Amino acid sequence: MVDGSSARDERDIAALAKGGRTNIFGFLLRLAARLPFLFIAGRMYGPELLGRFAYAILIVEFAAQLATMGLRRGLAEQLSEAEDGHSAIVYDGMLLSFIVSTVAASFLILLPQIMYPSTEIRGLDRMLPLVIPVLAITEISLAALAYRYDIKSTVRARAIVEPWVVSIAAFPLFFVFPRDGLVISYVLSMVAALVTALWPFFKSYGLPKNWRPELSGLIAMSRRNFPLAAADGVEWGSRRLDLAILGLFASPAVVGIYYVAQQVASLPQKLKTSFDPILGPVITRNLKENRLPAIAAQVSQVGFWIIAAQLGVSLALGLPGEAVMGLIGPEFVGGTGALAFLLMAEVAAAPAVVSEATLVYIARHRNLMVSLSVLAFQAMLTVGLLLLARHLDFPPLYLGAMPALALALSLGLMSAIKARMLTRLLAAPVGVWRWTLVWAAAAAVPTFYIFSQLPEWAELAFGIPAIMLAYGVVIWKRGFGDDDRALFRKAGEKDAKESAQEKALRKSQN
Repeated sequence: MVDGSSARDERDIAALAKGGRTNIFGFLLRLAARLPFLFIAGRMYGPELLGRFAYAILIVEFAAQLATMGLRRGLAEQLSEAEDGHSAIVYDGMLLSFIVSTVAASFLILLPQIMYPSTEIRGLDRMLPLVIPVLAITEISLAALAYRYDIKSTVRARAIVEPWVVSIAAFPLFFVFPRDGLVISYVLSMVAALVTALWPFFKSYGLPKNWRPELSGLIAMSRRNFPLAAADGVEWGSRRLDLAILGLFASPAVVGIYYVAQQVASLPQKLKTSFDPILGPVITRNLKENRLPAIAAQVSQVGFWIIAAQLGVSLALGLPGEAVMGLIGPEFVGGTGALAFLLMAEVAAAPAVVSEATLVYIARHRNLMVSLSVLAFQAMLTVGLLLLARHLDFPPLYLGAMPALALALSLGLMSAIKARMLTRLLAAPVGVWRWTLVWAAAAAVPTFYIFSQLPEWAELAFGIPAIMLAYGVVIWKRGFGDDDRALFRKAGEKDAKESAQEKALRKSQN
């Protein structure tokens, strides 16, 4: 029989596992939809238009990230502290985000050169920032639903509707708007995701009743969440700073090739975000009860799940990297080096992102200072490597590997610092690394070599599943303990097992 604290810990792990399972399924759906979009964008629109689109979207999404005012994670903390009035808190957050996002959109409409620094502005270019409020409101709606453990809505909006709408719309729009088709399909996908998020949101929280927003309350909310907003901006910016700086040094075509590598490499990152919606509420509830060792155990558990999954996906995409990039188009093969470094960066980032999930609540200012310092280091390293590559007359496509290398080194540094900081603050060990990961990776390499002898289509069709299988068998047999396997176990299975054990114990006692 387990005591109340142990039972609570097991329920939390079960909740984390259930949320992770749901979102990993969403990750697979997103993968199935993202590749057709990259194929259409690369083959039909070409690297130059794709690079131009990528840089504009980078600026717009950064503005939208800041416009959420940290409520993507801060909302869980505020709702956990309030006994009632949850709807009013969420609608206050939406109003605050709408005001900030409208200001940001107006600024970019007046100064569209920020989105298009090296190309002419024409057509619908100036109107793209109007999508910023749509992005911000969608994030807050999904965060509010996640607080009530509704993860399926996030999967539906982000993994099904959004990627499939952009993929399906991009193809016919090319024949009608060959220059603006990517932008229009992107806007359609964001609007569709918003509608998909708002439907369950209104069913859960209802329409605003007796809601009277006050300016002083909105100002207090913005002041309280500023460190979280800055941390979100820094985390998001650290994954986009490489593309932003590259756009100042390279042509739109090189940026387009790097963008494709970044999109492929970001697929493992979605595995991290699979746990974000559920990890925040679990941590805030345990912080409220001062259960610090439990938080350390949960962060370690989820961190290992994330790094194990990210390493497996990174190996499956990185080992046959030339074939993966060639699938988008022959001119994209030159981005294979950037893809390799970007995939390394995703694995290196895992300890940092799970540590930050707690640091934003217990040491938000110190966490922000570390993030800003590492971001400044990344910027200087990126510029330094690009200048060195230019001085050594590297080919244009080699430039793309420099920002990716700087990102991998910077995220590795951030992981080391934040994991150590969290261990000290919780007074409990926080560790996500296990040596089994090395043996599992070693099993994947010869598997890849066998399938690399086949034609490119067979290397992708059969090699990627084989790499994942070889890696997964070693991780399952050697790396996963009973708690780890909760990720793959339905909630009722463990309860039934414990019930049988308790019955057997009572029978033996009688």
